[in-house]
Amino acid sequence: MPRQQRILSETGIYHVMMRGNERKNLFLDEADKQRFIETVFFKKKETGFHIYAYCLMDNHVHMALKEPPEGLASMMKRINTSYAYYFNEKHQRTGHLFQDRFKSEPIENDRYLLAVVRYIHNNPVKAGIVEEPDQYKWSSYHEYLSESNPNGNRVETALILSIMASDLKTAIEEFKAFSLVQEECRFIDIEDSRTWTWEEGKAYLDGYLKSRWSEKGLGELMNNKSTRTEVIADLKENTGLSVREIAGLLGINRGLVQKVKAGK
Repeated sequence: MPRQQRILSETGIYHVMMRGNERKNLFLDEADKQRFIETVFFKKKETGFHIYAYCLMDNHVHMALKEPPEGLASMMKRINTSYAYYFNEKHQRTGHLFQDRFKSEPIENDRYLLAVVRYIHNNPVKAGIVEEPDQYKWSSYHEYLSESNPNGNRVETALILSIMASDLKTAIEEFKAFSLVQEECRFIDIEDSRTWTWEEGKAYLDGYLKSRWSEKGLGELMNNKSTRTEVIADLKENTGLSVREIAGLLGINRGLVQKVKAGK
């Protein structure tokens, strides 16, 4: 099947998502996430693109960015190739790290850009990892909260904040309030309509549990309401498994799975 042609943005600004090959994790520890961030900002300096938001989840990444003169595809290839080389060397593996091409959607106006930035920062909230975006370490959210810009404007916060208000302090407060408003738009996400096999679901669950709770067994996690809810929400959010299949994988009643909303 031929690849679908990428929709070009007249502004050059895109919402981009990358995910792990076969839905496997892109990051196995915090050092991996830190290395990916460093790679992004090294390539930013090298190619001259702008980045407005990012969020690293275990098996996928979201970014809002403006492409450099060389184009989006070339720039994304630079990032992915550099990080994949590091990851494969460190973890003694071979093969593709990222699944297929990255996904992208054009951002043509300020209103949609604001919505995308909010959506990106709320990915960990949607996945049930944290309750509010400021509780998550691996996103650009905190770069919007500092009046002194300690990171040297790695993220182009000025554009977003200027839309909020002309006064910086007021703009930051408006940004925080805006970030907590529930989003109703639909954006590109890790989900797709393909049916998952039992083996794929089991492999994803094993990888997720190992990266998130390597010291705890599945039974212990299922006996704790908080961790059980988080596991169910992640499976609903990031897999194509049915309620029955999730219940079977976790060894719990289907009613417990049905009560949990994806990303809650």
